[in-house]
Amino acid sequence: MLHMAKSDKLLTQMRNNPRDWRIEDIIKVCGSAGIACTPPTKGSHYKVKHIARAEILTIPAHRPIKPVYIRELVQFIDAVKGSSR
Repeated sequence: MLHMAKSDKLLTQMRNNPRDWRIEDIIKVCGSAGIACTPPTKGSHYKVKHIARAEILTIPAHRPIKPVYIRELVQFIDAVKGSSR
């Protein structure tokens, strides 16, 4: 029986409940998907980007991260995974 990787499990949890996530969780999920999650140089938003996608997603680092940002991140990761197949 195959076990789901921790990052895949984390992504599934984000998909099912987009509330109460920390920026550390977002960094972990992005890293496992091969997506860059760059900390802010000025301001408070992390930049999420991937070579397969033209858009850059911005996510505020302060807690709580609003569910809308988590939903956008899940869609972004799904789009990247879909384009890499």
